[in-house]
Amino acid sequence: MARIAVVSSHPPFTEGGHLVIGRSLVAALRDAGHEAELVLTPQNRFGRQAAAYAATWLTDLEESDGRRVDQVVSLRFPAYAVRHPRQVCWLNHTMREYYDQWPAFAAALSGPGRLKERVRRAIVHAADRRLLGPSRLARLFAQSRTIAARLQGHLGLAAEVLYPPPPPRQYRTEGFGDYVFAVSRLTPLKRIDLLVRALAEPAGHGLRAVVAGDGERAQDLQQLARGLGVEGRVSFLGHVESDVLAAHYAACGAVCFAPREEDYGFVTVEAFASGKPVVTCTDSGGPVELVEPGVTGLVADPTPASLASAMARLFEDRSLAERLGAEAARRAAQLTWPATVGRLVVV
Repeated sequence: MARIAVVSSHPPFTEGGHLVIGRSLVAALRDAGHEAELVLTPQNRFGRQAAAYAATWLTDLEESDGRRVDQVVSLRFPAYAVRHPRQVCWLNHTMREYYDQWPAFAAALSGPGRLKERVRRAIVHAADRRLLGPSRLARLFAQSRTIAARLQGHLGLAAEVLYPPPPPRQYRTEGFGDYVFAVSRLTPLKRIDLLVRALAEPAGHGLRAVVAGDGERAQDLQQLARGLGVEGRVSFLGHVESDVLAAHYAACGAVCFAPREEDYGFVTVEAFASGKPVVTCTDSGGPVELVEPGVTGLVADPTPASLASAMARLFEDRSLAERLGAEAARRAAQLTWPATVGRLVVV
């Protein structure tokens, strides 16, 4: 069996899906008999990314403690800059401000600032095109079609799509409760405000929501709920442990996951594994690839009214929610870590 380093970058004091993927992959590799370790490379604050790329480029992982490392599996920028002759990249995402988020990012800049960032963007694109190219990598995978399309559109690189399975938890179904469950970092791109606003819509007046997660928008979202008069129908739990998270997936009536242009999003497959339908939006990216309307969940327009109507439909028709949840669970069972390891390991 092989010694395999799973490499990702990691900004301090944060937690993200890429770390969940990294830890889950390490566990799956060990279960398959490999020796595996998670290696974290720097991800500096915005404007200092060149130093992070340089530091990662100078990181040689061919051996550790005098022993050979047989393979690297890298996950996100700039971790894929590490040096190893047998590297597979399973891409979570590149630096999105210089890719799909560029139009909105550039529009917020002044003239000199926009010029400086254009230069930086060109340098990052050139570096990524080289680092993710076939001359450096044994294989290039993307964690969703959304990510693969960005690579093709911006860098002209083709990637195979390999969806991450649900992380190992005690998934189960314990009926269909009277609330919508949402879990996410509370940041603008996750659009928890869309869920809160949906509760204030006429179609949403009978709905109750429970939100798990913390982040920069926590206080804003609570103020929004008070301002809309829905604070009695939405609970903000903050950070929750794994067992509490699994319990809410098991007990809720449906899961709402409506981010904007999400790379992949574990929430969808975790909800599926718990036998629950997912309500997402047409512009949510990765989740839309997995949620088949009327089969495993519902897809709404990204408006409070449309989202409210979709969620209300599931609570008004329990048999529909149960049918969609059952198919969602069947599809989640097809995503397994042993099969994923089999595709990622090339030694």
